[in-house]
Amino acid sequence: MMEPPPAATHYPVVQDFDGEKIEVVYRDAHRPPDMGEGDDDPFVRNGYLGYCPPFNPRTYEAAPGILCEQDVAVTLRDGTVIYTDIYRPDTDKPVPVIVSWSYFGKRPGDGMTEWKTQGVPTDTVSLMAKFESPDPGYWCHQGYAIANADPRGVGHSEGDINFHGSQDARDGYDFVEWLAEQEWCNGKVGMHGNSGVAVTQWAIAAQRPPHLAAIAPWEGTSDIFTESLYEGGVPGSDLQSMLTSLLTGPGKVEDMGVMALRYPFMNNYWRDKVPDLSKIELPCYITAGWSHFHLRGAFEGFRHVSTDQKWIRAHREFEWSDMYSPENLEDLKRFFDRYLKGIRNGWELTPKVRIDVMDAYDCDHQPRRAEDTFPLARTRYEKLYLDASDGSLSIEPAPSPASISYDAAEGIATFDITFPKQTELTGYMVLRLYVEADGHDEADLFVNIQKLSTSGEWLPTSVVGKPHPGAWGKLRVSRRALDGEKSTPYHPVLTQEREEKLKPGEIVPVDIPIWPTSRIWHAGQRLRVQIAGHYIREGWFEPLAWNADNKGRHVLHTGGDHQAYLTVPVIPPKYADGDHIHR
Repeated sequence: MMEPPPAATHYPVVQDFDGEKIEVVYRDAHRPPDMGEGDDDPFVRNGYLGYCPPFNPRTYEAAPGILCEQDVAVTLRDGTVIYTDIYRPDTDKPVPVIVSWSYFGKRPGDGMTEWKTQGVPTDTVSLMAKFESPDPGYWCHQGYAIANADPRGVGHSEGDINFHGSQDARDGYDFVEWLAEQEWCNGKVGMHGNSGVAVTQWAIAAQRPPHLAAIAPWEGTSDIFTESLYEGGVPGSDLQSMLTSLLTGPGKVEDMGVMALRYPFMNNYWRDKVPDLSKIELPCYITAGWSHFHLRGAFEGFRHVSTDQKWIRAHREFEWSDMYSPENLEDLKRFFDRYLKGIRNGWELTPKVRIDVMDAYDCDHQPRRAEDTFPLARTRYEKLYLDASDGSLSIEPAPSPASISYDAAEGIATFDITFPKQTELTGYMVLRLYVEADGHDEADLFVNIQKLSTSGEWLPTSVVGKPHPGAWGKLRVSRRALDGEKSTPYHPVLTQEREEKLKPGEIVPVDIPIWPTSRIWHAGQRLRVQIAGHYIREGWFEPLAWNADNKGRHVLHTGGDHQAYLTVPVIPPKYADGDHIHR
């Protein structure tokens, strides 16, 4: 296992964010090997993230029929020069271009012996592909160019790295417009990629570059603060700190992990990193993984972009194996053919929403089921009431007051209900609890919604062969305040602007948002709510961690004046007659 990066020297710089002066903390980026650090530096060349090969402008045949213009200079509006690698078909005919804009190195395959991506067999993706990005080895043969950009401060590009802020979005606007002017380009620019490469698409598209014709953000967080650094208000900056430590460039990099500790509540610095989704009016093909931490952001994007030309596909698979599968590549090609090439291929007939309804392990009850909206228009929200006296869930309120407590750091409470008939839950859930912290002024709650077999065994879903913990939610109780304008009964939104610590003996109501899901329970199977003061992983492979502040005991109150309940999105069949059910 790789040793943690050495302690960094930090450089505070006061910057203006919509009239608010905020001190932003930077650290030195790792230097490219031809600028002071060698290939053997483990933080420069950690597999592929952040690796930057030596500067080498040239044009060459990267593969049969594919030309690469390498380390091409692009000047941004403020005079900063960034660099890009452009892969394009060896043809005189102008072609559309698909952009990968992210911070992890535009040519990570240079010098590597093979490409390794979780869930994707070796040799599936060519060494021309950027991390989490479209592969020139496929797209150039379909009549597209691929532009792998090193944004400001990345690789050999000038400046300091601005992580997901408005400066980065404006730079992306300039890059799109520069591409559209190139003689080999047909004037149509698209964007594609997943995870970090999807996050940047929201922000750049919200800047409305005139020649950006379509985007495909697959698995893209839309609010870094709410969905990553402080999910449910629980601090979890380790992932962002790790990513920051791997980045390579000639200058400095914004240290978001340190910033999350210095500014733990929403302010204009964090708002600068939240794109205005309503300004996105171009065609969007979005994906969401039911099992992935980009899930909420993907659905927020789908729900709030202004265009009617938007499609989302929600699936059980892990993001990388989903992105590079032949079926999905061909599906995406139809989307880009329609909006970057103008081919009338019937794409508009594609259902606006396609969902995998999960069952157990790697079995889906229904794949790619067509729907019109999300949440589904026919959703029937029902309440399942918690009863602490026997650990049950019921459609009837708990008959009398009761409570249950557990060790705040290590304990767990569970509540079960058995479904008497086949029941589908698709959409958002909300867990209303009445919480007391015995021996502390804080409570961090971690929730899973699980499925149990008719004999009481846990039935996880499988992702790249690992058991997923189940639909999840988190809440730091001191951050329980809701945004009254944005919240709905099925989708509470935290303000994240202040904290309200608990007093001794105080019982407070909290609404814990459960990220969306789609799953079937068969007759006799159980739904279980797990509530704990720690993240329940049970074999799940992603290195996610949260810094919980839990001491003493958590006390959960039910019944009487404290009717706790889980709101669930029950989906009735589209058609039922007798014993026949069509979903």
